[in-house]
Amino acid sequence: MNDPLLQLPDADLWELAKALRTDRLVPPYSTMGVQRVIGSPSAAEIANDLQALAERGFFPQQIATTLDLIAKARSQRAIPEDLIDLVTTGPEAPGISNRDTSVVVRELFAQARQSVLVAGYAVYQGQRVFQALADRMAELPDLRVRLVLDIQRGTGDGSPHGEVVRRFSERFRTTQWPASSPLPKVFYDPRSLALDTAKRACMHAKCIVIDGKTVFVSSANLTEAAQERNVEIGLLISSANLADRLERHFDSLIAAGLVVPW
Repeated sequence: MNDPLLQLPDADLWELAKALRTDRLVPPYSTMGVQRVIGSPSAAEIANDLQALAERGFFPQQIATTLDLIAKARSQRAIPEDLIDLVTTGPEAPGISNRDTSVVVRELFAQARQSVLVAGYAVYQGQRVFQALADRMAELPDLRVRLVLDIQRGTGDGSPHGEVVRRFSERFRTTQWPASSPLPKVFYDPRSLALDTAKRACMHAKCIVIDGKTVFVSSANLTEAAQERNVEIGLLISSANLADRLERHFDSLIAAGLVVPW
């Protein structure tokens, strides 16, 4: 099928299919014949498309069925606006109402059933941010939870790699993760601790993947300020394909030893 047919509105496709079935539109297909049915400015191109199909052996009923299938597929196709939601932090403009970052993150954690992947740069006052996730882990012991976080050296800190990781993990357990809650698996990029600052990298990604079907990508860090006060923008996306690609991306980093458990 060429573009002119595919660009027709659904109503015109249905009308053409009906005309083909009732012999109101018959081969050889002409511009005038198409215009009598739908009056499209692309009638000449559409007539050429229909005639090309006829010359390839398509009968009117077969063409009608093809047009029906195109229109039906369109009607069942998910609309992007129904799959993507805007999520914000900060003051709302008058007359504009968007979903709030902290509310969305809590809902995502509380509704997880199978798996949670969180990638974040900065964590501060994490006990509030992660409470819903810790509660869900307690409810569902088989819930697979992975955090990919950034571990940073302080300015002038020349401590051994392992010592910096130990301090980070201790601080995370005692001040960033809800007390007395089971810990998730935590990973980090070892390049973030390179002594040579020119070779350092950071885990700057900020995203959440839930149950392999929902993705939240945001500018917001895993901090109370980013979740509740700063001006932050994020997108909540319902897409199993995108969720799978993100999970496989981090899986490959872990499998290659580029992101490692603490």
